[in-house]
Amino acid sequence: MSTRARAGFTLIELLIVVVIIGILAAIAIPKFGETRSRANEAAVKSDLRNLLTAQETYFGDNGVTYGELASIQTGENLWAPGTGVTASIAPATNSFIATATKSGKICTMTYWNAGATAVESTNGVPTCSN
Repeated sequence: MSTRARAGFTLIELLIVVVIIGILAAIAIPKFGETRSRANEAAVKSDLRNLLTAQETYFGDNGVTYGELASIQTGENLWAPGTGVTASIAPATNSFIATATKSGKICTMTYWNAGATAVESTNGVPTCSN
């Protein structure tokens, strides 16, 4: 009687390994997407807070806020959006509304300068949707 040495894996063993890897991937991939979404939101909020700092600096020096983003980005070099972030600003008397977007994550921030009527809990606080 001769015994043959078994070399390799059976089809069942390989299928079990593939199923286990598939289950682990099904758990990990949604977590990765959620982490990316939170990172995009953090980047947009950070840019809005930096914009607020630039606006406050300019307001402290000049008594008015910038009326448009192009002035902030080129005129005084106080602020520029981060990589992949697009931003817009809508000025109003003693206030402005800024919106920033990155990969579908949209955040808005309203800010009132001294003398404007403001809701203190939301003044200068970025809020996001999507």
